Amino acid sequence: MKEAKLISLLGLAQKAGKLVTGEFAVEKAVKAGKAKMVLIAADASANTKDRFRSMTAFYQVAHYEVASKEQLGSATGKMHRASVAVLDVGFCDAIKRMIEKTDQ
Repeated sequence: MKEAKLISLLGLAQKAGKLVTGEFAVEKAVKAGKAKMVLIAADASANTKDRFRSMTAFYQVAHYEVASKEQLGSATGKMHRASVAVLDVGFCDAIKRMIEKTDQ
């Protein structure tokens, strides 16, 4: 996947106010039904990955493992982030197309 394009798109979503970052905020957004997609850092701990996989499966929210904690953090203007929730369908679709396009 073109990490730079994903990071750029996440930065745009952050500026538009369509992202939630941090484990607690992401969990809250998923449980409230606001999250359309959850991105988990590829280098997150196994416990974190398992917790978000289970939660997103239960609440039927798409999830992907992408980038690193450092890259997710820099895309959102924060420190390292293990998870990011996308709140907008448009951004969600664009990210999904980008991820699926590069996986082929």
